[in-house]
Amino acid sequence: MRFTEFNFRPELLEGIEASNYETATPVQEQVIPSILDGRDIIASAQTGTGKTAAFLLPLMNTLLNKHVDGQVGALIIVPTRELAIQISQHIEGLSYFTHLSSIAIYGGSDAQNFVAEKKALQMGADIIVCTPGRMIAHLNMGYVNFKGLQFLVLDEADRMLDMGFQDDINRIIKALPEKRQNLLFSATMPEKIRQLARKILHNPVEVNIAISRPPEKVVQKAFVVYEPQKLPLIKKLLKETPYKNALIFCSKKQTVKQLRRELKQGGFNIEEIHSDLEQSQRESVLQAFTSGRIPILVATDILSRGIDIDTIDLVINYDVPHDGEDYVHRIGRTARAEADGVAYTIVSEKEQNRFASIEKLIDKEVEKGLIPHELGPAPAYSPRQRSRGNRPKQRFYRSNNNRKK
Repeated sequence: MRFTEFNFRPELLEGIEASNYETATPVQEQVIPSILDGRDIIASAQTGTGKTAAFLLPLMNTLLNKHVDGQVGALIIVPTRELAIQISQHIEGLSYFTHLSSIAIYGGSDAQNFVAEKKALQMGADIIVCTPGRMIAHLNMGYVNFKGLQFLVLDEADRMLDMGFQDDINRIIKALPEKRQNLLFSATMPEKIRQLARKILHNPVEVNIAISRPPEKVVQKAFVVYEPQKLPLIKKLLKETPYKNALIFCSKKQTVKQLRRELKQGGFNIEEIHSDLEQSQRESVLQAFTSGRIPILVATDILSRGIDIDTIDLVINYDVPHDGEDYVHRIGRTARAEADGVAYTIVSEKEQNRFASIEKLIDKEVEKGLIPHELGPAPAYSPRQRSRGNRPKQRFYRSNNNRKK
């Protein structure tokens, strides 16, 4: 289905065309008509499915048709600053040819930003994207005006509840008018999300797009190694794998810092993102990565959700994530917008059972890559998840040209 078939306003269609959107994704096809009809939505959709445009486009079209000056028209609540910035950038692109105003409200910014946020909440902005904590800070000061609110959007609701924002979300919802359209998007649908939905949604349309599996276009490969082999292996992978933008994930910020230092000394143009950086530093690094000035970024799971950069064609898990959903979100950073992508995971001996659990979750045995001969013998992949009878014999992985005769 083409975007021209949704009967969007001409100025919005200009923004859609300028953003190079032509054909709607499955979640967009299912969600957009219901939002245009004024229905509440509960949608299970992962990042990378086009869900951001799925709620932004009909929301913006409705605000253009029912514009009210001096009011906040839509409130979009998201779990992280990075996602707030990403969605704000989406809005800027799609609304370029319209008169709609928008602002992103999130913690970690300077006093000047706080003044701009206060003005928007007092005087009105068509679309506000916010993180829960920052919005609570404004609500506590007593000047927030939501009287004319038409839309409430909760994006990555499961993530917000996992991060402990349940009370903040409830507090924000109490400050909103009862008559509004509610849109809830979540990658997973645990019972706590169902409970939240029952509280805030009215006769919602339910859409299920997400599955706990990576996009088909992602080529997955795992390398089973001893811990000391990780660093030389990742250097070799970065040297021999063609990529435009590579994103490396580590579970701990200390590992991020150490890996960035080691790779920088190895001659790689690389930067890091983790919670120890100031927000302005994170934004500067992300901008450099997005523009291609820095081709490699090493990060914690702070970037495993909510970063939408089409040019990421290589993701490397330097360690195995603790949660299967995090694995899906990590490697889902590549193969965006119908492009191809490669995802490598480096699995140490201690991480084999965890990786086997991930394989079970995604219902796929990930191909095991050959370890280069010069790195020495590598362990067999024999996690306890597998039955003893199916265990492979202990062997060494070697490159194709140097296999043991």
